[in-house]
Amino acid sequence: MISISRLSKTAGLAVLLPAAIAAAQAPSTSSGQAPATGSGQAISTGAGQLFPNRPVRIIVPFSTGSVTDLLARTVGEKLTEGWGQQVVVENRPGAASVVGTGIAAKAAPDGYTMLMVSNGHAAIGSLYSKLPYDPIKDFSGVTRVATVTLVLIVPPTLPAVTLKEFIALAKAKPGALNYASAGLGSTAHMAGEMFKSVAAVNIVHVPYKGLPEALTDTITGRVQMYFVGLLGGQAHIQAGRARALSVNTARRSPALPDVPTMAEAGLPGYDYEAWFGLLAPAQTPRGVIGTLNRDVVGVLKMPDVRARLLGAGADPNVNTPEQFDALIRAEASKLGKMVRDAGIRIE
Repeated sequence: MISISRLSKTAGLAVLLPAAIAAAQAPSTSSGQAPATGSGQAISTGAGQLFPNRPVRIIVPFSTGSVTDLLARTVGEKLTEGWGQQVVVENRPGAASVVGTGIAAKAAPDGYTMLMVSNGHAAIGSLYSKLPYDPIKDFSGVTRVATVTLVLIVPPTLPAVTLKEFIALAKAKPGALNYASAGLGSTAHMAGEMFKSVAAVNIVHVPYKGLPEALTDTITGRVQMYFVGLLGGQAHIQAGRARALSVNTARRSPALPDVPTMAEAGLPGYDYEAWFGLLAPAQTPRGVIGTLNRDVVGVLKMPDVRARLLGAGADPNVNTPEQFDALIRAEASKLGKMVRDAGIRIE
């Protein structure tokens, strides 16, 4: 069993986002969503109250510079423009996302606090023996925001130029190779554990404070593998500072057309979709949840938002609150089994 008693606070790089205002999205009633009337329109929640009528916050339980942070800031900026109310992104990293998530769980269930999460949120209940919140019961889904391309990279000095060669190297040296992540419970951590399970290799997880540190140590060869988001890794891959062996998606990325998928590279059983989404505290009124869903979905349909996210390897991929709740429950079962089978516990 892996026991981890001390976790570092995260730090990272600031993200600059565009300020252009996109055209309003077309109305939609698909997938059970409320009809879109244009992103960012305040609506009545009863008793003469409009929502939102004061600032809204999106808590990000990871550092600035992460994919979670980029998505939160992109959505928050557009909601600010549409609502005429400030949407503030709060980075509250620490303890494998538990610090920020705990703050969100205790927030008033009124729609003025949302939480941006990744797959790791669904697995956190299996990672910890005790949590100050229930990751399923204490939250209500707003919408999935995007699925993200992850790239398996290795140092250019590593004597493995294909995924098959890397797996062979790992099997020849069990326990000798390491893989990085941007923190315990992060998307890269879950992707790495899934890789270990499917490839049947023994490689050691090394959690970092955030993406910059994990990426730097992979490039320099201190660790031998990292599932990096396309946004963080593309420039280094193209410059030859990192070698890309595969992408986690079912199809090749247009940004890296020469990099094969896992199946093409020789690992067809690998199935890990990296997703990110927004939650609200449980007991948030369903009318408010519906408004948040409608307006966030509207933002993600804007042409400039789609172009920006697609260029960063993030595919806007929305669903209804009910569908997102069901996805988290299914992921909790799937990833929870993987975590328990690997014997990973955080004390």
